[in-house]
Amino acid sequence: MVNLHALQMTSSDNVTENLSCVEGLLAKLFTSSFANTGAHDENIVVLPECFSMFGCGGRAMLARAEALGDGEVQLALSSLAKQYQLYLVGGSMPITSNEPQKYFACSIIYGPNGELVSRYNKMHLFDVNVDDNTQNYNESAYTTAGHCCSVASLPFARVGQSICYDLRFPELYRKMNFPDIVVVPSAFTQVTGEAHWHALLKARAIENQCYVVAANQSGKHQDGRETFGHSCIYSPWGELLSIIKSGQGMASSVFNKDALTKIRKAMPVRSHIRGNYE
Repeated sequence: MVNLHALQMTSSDNVTENLSCVEGLLAKLFTSSFANTGAHDENIVVLPECFSMFGCGGRAMLARAEALGDGEVQLALSSLAKQYQLYLVGGSMPITSNEPQKYFACSIIYGPNGELVSRYNKMHLFDVNVDDNTQNYNESAYTTAGHCCSVASLPFARVGQSICYDLRFPELYRKMNFPDIVVVPSAFTQVTGEAHWHALLKARAIENQCYVVAANQSGKHQDGRETFGHSCIYSPWGELLSIIKSGQGMASSVFNKDALTKIRKAMPVRSHIRGNYE
């Protein structure tokens, strides 16, 4: 059996406290009743976007950017994945890029031996105006956009990686070529979340006939930003399987490969795609 978990946080600018929160939520999961039923199965845990540092601005994020494969946050994630024998999707974190004064918003997957399995640099950057306390978002001021999609081949599933604003671009998910699971670490705002979060997640699940595991930030942050929460898991049929609406915690469900295969066989969308839509 494969268990899916979307971990919800209210991250601050304190890296140590945020990592402690991740560790505490994992410890709680693996010492709960789940420890007797699912801890020895395969587990995927998805952290939210900017889980290690949030609400402090791009300049502060840049100052804490780590070189790929080295640094406090990466070491902590590797250690936790190994300790709990799981696949840990490290939301997003600042990783140094080849552009001066910028970083990649990078999501790294660690395996049960602590190894780096896959990584993805956020492609679509949040340069928008929102009717909230922040109003003007300009992610590209400090972030280098990624250029390639990423699908991790795990022993039990193909896992497509994306981050937050990517969710609005179905072209990215189609490029993944029908992964079994899509992970969406996010920091959706309260305003955009109320309007679009569930509609977008459900659409991506249905059109790609896959499980969608979406881990979001939740609540009010120190810079005044408010995030939507509602971390959740959708089935390939578009069913809401699990949700945590607010606060810190976890939404959990089961990846059923047989159910996924049945849906794709009954409605073979992939084979019906036309080669030319011009």
